[in-house]
Amino acid sequence: MIQVTGFVRRDAVFHMQRNGLRIGNGQIMDSLIYVAFGLVLVLSLATHLRHHAKLDREAEEATERGKLHSSGPKAQHPKIDLTWCIGCGACVTVCPEGDVLAVIAGKAAIVNGHKCIGHSLCADVCPVGAIEIVMAAASMSADMPALSKEFETSVANMFIVGELGGLALIKNAINQGRDCVDIIVDRMPALRKPGLSGVADVAIVGSGPAGLSASLRAIEKGLSYVTLESEEFGGTVAKYPRQKLVMTSPVQFPTHGKFKKLELTKEELMEFWQKASKKAGLKVNTQEKVEHVQLEPDGSFTITTTKGPHRALSVVLAIGARGSPRKLDIPGEDQPKVMYSLIEADHYVDANILVVGGGDSAVEAAMGLAYQKGNKVILSYRKDSFSRLKERNTQRVQECANSGKLTLMFNSGPKEIKEKSVIMEVSGQVKEIPNDWVWVFAGGTPPNAFLKKIGVQLGRVDMSGAARAAAAEAVAAGVS
Repeated sequence: MIQVTGFVRRDAVFHMQRNGLRIGNGQIMDSLIYVAFGLVLVLSLATHLRHHAKLDREAEEATERGKLHSSGPKAQHPKIDLTWCIGCGACVTVCPEGDVLAVIAGKAAIVNGHKCIGHSLCADVCPVGAIEIVMAAASMSADMPALSKEFETSVANMFIVGELGGLALIKNAINQGRDCVDIIVDRMPALRKPGLSGVADVAIVGSGPAGLSASLRAIEKGLSYVTLESEEFGGTVAKYPRQKLVMTSPVQFPTHGKFKKLELTKEELMEFWQKASKKAGLKVNTQEKVEHVQLEPDGSFTITTTKGPHRALSVVLAIGARGSPRKLDIPGEDQPKVMYSLIEADHYVDANILVVGGGDSAVEAAMGLAYQKGNKVILSYRKDSFSRLKERNTQRVQECANSGKLTLMFNSGPKEIKEKSVIMEVSGQVKEIPNDWVWVFAGGTPPNAFLKKIGVQLGRVDMSGAARAAAAEAVAAGVS
């Protein structure tokens, strides 16, 4: 019994030791799991914090860049309701123009408003509806036509659509041209008065994206119309460089329906417009410049052009904002080798070329010319860096310069253009460089003189019914 009892005791001790070892191993394993989980959590948190620190630095850098343009947004831009904003950053990511928006202190903010051209993707993607697209404040748009929410000017039944009204982008112009004609359709019963004969329902001035959209919508809605174009079919788009990308958003196009292609070239867009216009039977009076628009006592308009007068019950101005190209006003600028738009870059080879300007048009022209055989291209800009380019152009121009195909000359400008050279001032120093061709992209002179002449008020003024009636009376009386 004693032996058995001893055996049992020894066996019990053995089992206790073995179980204790198991318990100890289990506790160790549990501890290791907790430690590993903690390390993963700490590493994830550290990565998260580093990512947000990077975003904060980028936001601060973007804000500093934006301070160089403290005048703020020039036209259409996002308005952020901070009460609803959750700081998710979706609006920042989706913007194709780069650092227009940033998340600062947990809320979305405009840091480079001058770069906004009205894509409105930020408003579309916001999960809580905290963003709406608005126009610039009155102080920012004193040189723009005063428009109502229905695109109407201070002259009753005279409308402005597209870029001239403060909107960039072909998509926006198409939408406005279409919607504007819908407004005119609603007003037609009141506009069509007895005794008015030989008067079109609407006169559309311009055949760019807004003008073509308005014209096709007029056909679609059964309105009588006349479309007047001072140059060629397609307006400003027809002058774009070859292969320029011109549309990045789907749009509802009159007589065609939803146009879903996200990106296409100038040539593709022009071909589409030609086909849509031919199918609809659209007639555009090209090479017919409008010289004056007069509101008559009976409420109709007389539109005087270089080829004669037209009558209409309403007028849609879709003439763009660039007007005449702005010149440098320097000696030698009147030479044939100086140009203000580029269409066929491949026509210029084995040449010394100077491109002047810091906007997208200048950069795209310079890059297009730089890739042609034997060209030596200099892009001159008066500031020390580009600040208002589309994001893709910012990247592409730097790549082009890094490859040696293009020379960037900041803090510079031409002082005199000679037959075979250009006198340049670069960072305060004067130098002469060989030159065969010069392109100047210094913007354009807005058609404000024409607008004032026909009675359109500039600046965001009170567009109440009383103000509009007073303006209409002044125009009818011949007061500019």
